[in-house]
Amino acid sequence: MSDSKKALITGITGQDGAYLAASLLGRGYQVYGAKRPSLNSVVPRLERLGITDQVELVDIELLEYSNIHQLLCEVTPDEIYNLAAQSFPGAPLDQSLHTADVTGMGVARLLKAAHTACPEARVFQASTAELYGNCETTPQNELTRFQPRTAYGTAKLFAYWLGVDYRETAGMHFSSGILYNHESPLRGPEFVSRKITTQLAEISVGQREVLELGNLSSHRDWGYAPDYVEAMWLMLQQDQPDDYVLATGVTHSVREFVEGVARVCGLDIAWEGEGLDARGVDRKSGREIVRVNPDYYREEGGAELCGDASKARAKLGWSPETTFEELVVIMAEADLKAVRDSS
Repeated sequence: MSDSKKALITGITGQDGAYLAASLLGRGYQVYGAKRPSLNSVVPRLERLGITDQVELVDIELLEYSNIHQLLCEVTPDEIYNLAAQSFPGAPLDQSLHTADVTGMGVARLLKAAHTACPEARVFQASTAELYGNCETTPQNELTRFQPRTAYGTAKLFAYWLGVDYRETAGMHFSSGILYNHESPLRGPEFVSRKITTQLAEISVGQREVLELGNLSSHRDWGYAPDYVEAMWLMLQQDQPDDYVLATGVTHSVREFVEGVARVCGLDIAWEGEGLDARGVDRKSGREIVRVNPDYYREEGGAELCGDASKARAKLGWSPETTFEELVVIMAEADLKAVRDSS
């Protein structure tokens, strides 16, 4: 084991952190999972994957430099995967200072510490399709102009360009994955995908009356999280670091997601109305089970966010293996089982 590679994963408590840890353990890595000191030592997602005892949990505070430097000196990782950030891109504007400090300056502290403590370490930065914001062209690739329109996207853009600077001026092996939506049963309930799967499962067993959503016509480039963490690893195995869009290249609407989950849950939805007046009625019972909440409704602006992962296919040999339809079934079946087991 002493000859195995060591990987440090920040954001180990999240969806991607858990799947990446499982993937690296399967490859014989020593895995260190970094979490905020204030968080409980129990990591539910690691427990669900059955790997808690195989990951060494360590504390990290991205708001303070010296503890990051000390941790990197102690661990001396071969690979660093920075998945830590404000967990929800849709956070309100009044949280922009915190978003900038964690998602932007946190990366600045991490890169400075890595360059000083373990300059040979290879670094992966989890970037986001939010970099493109209200872009004018679709699909987007690595050459598409960035136009972030949220505090989260702006902070991520700062981190992206800072990493490029470390790569080009300091010779750091830094790679950034521009990640489009990627989901799984480990996705947090605050994301629309899990909201749909959880609440429709509850409706199917009589625990809930209705699912409230925003714009049902909104489209997303949805992929499966375990496919995407494979690409993260592949990036750090390349001789030359680089930046890659990671996406399926296909979009589906929120309405389509709802329909797929409903089928798994034994619900047959008939749609009525459009826009704010849209609603879904269960054909069997005649009950309204999906409605639009005006508080959640957002008009789509700019071009559709859909990623072109041609570069990842050509240079990494990567392409997503799980289809949208398969993703929906995986998530819906997991939440339906969980709801039934708890009832």
